[in-house]
Amino acid sequence: MRIRISHSTRYDYEAPARSILQVLRVTPRPHAGQQVVDWRLDADADVRLRWTEDAFGNIVHHLSTEQPVEQLTVTVSGEIATSDTAGVVTGAIERLPDEVYLRLTPRTRPDVRLQAFAREADPGPAAGTLARLHALMAALHETVAFDVGATDVGTGAAEAFEIGRGVCQDHAHIFIAAARSLEIPARYVSGHLVRADGEALQEAAHAWAEALAPDLGWVGFDPANGVCPTDAYVRVAVGLDYLDAAPVRGARNGGGAERLSVRVSVNETQASQSQSKRGASQSQSQSQSQS
Repeated sequence: MRIRISHSTRYDYEAPARSILQVLRVTPRPHAGQQVVDWRLDADADVRLRWTEDAFGNIVHHLSTEQPVEQLTVTVSGEIATSDTAGVVTGAIERLPDEVYLRLTPRTRPDVRLQAFAREADPGPAAGTLARLHALMAALHETVAFDVGATDVGTGAAEAFEIGRGVCQDHAHIFIAAARSLEIPARYVSGHLVRADGEALQEAAHAWAEALAPDLGWVGFDPANGVCPTDAYVRVAVGLDYLDAAPVRGARNGGGAERLSVRVSVNETQASQSQSKRGASQSQSQSQSQS
């Protein structure tokens, strides 16, 4: 699939901000399931951008302003070619030992109720790690409803699980907390998703989790949708939790009150859609000729 992405974040300040410093994890890296066709990062103010890489292997841009600004818009856009790997991630840069992803964080620390949920959903080691992870995803998808506005960016896994509602970030945190409580390494993933209903405009980027399955390696699980990632997913950054993979984090000096607006557009390109239709047509023709 060919996926076109545009993700812009706009800040309007009550008074000129004297200085702004942001850390951007918005640039995807290639792996066996995706190739970066083109990608660019732009800002509409006088800024300095410094490229680096973090401990998880994510591409990171450090943005700093050169002079006071009243408004700043940061936009990333590009095209990614993806293929369906049934959620298995191979060829990605791995900087850290797998055991690091057993480490708990404030956002992924399970309480007694969440630990009990993980044990109840777990068919046991005899079933195999992959089956255990699928069972966990299915149980979580059924238990925690998707509800925009029920939580905020600071909500942890235990709190979201207790209220039984949340967004994709919460589903990912709960899955990670539950998997780690079962001694299975798991991590947070931020990225983008081509929605099944064809709606290109979205309120935010998407998030899911990856867990380590022996003999397969890292496998993606999207409990918010109850599926493993397909070629409709674009993987951008990973970490122990949201804070390590957040698209934008930063601080500023001055500026007064701030108004933030985010615009995300993710859609399959027309060329990709045409190829898919031709492929389906050829398959149908072959099937008819064999009948």
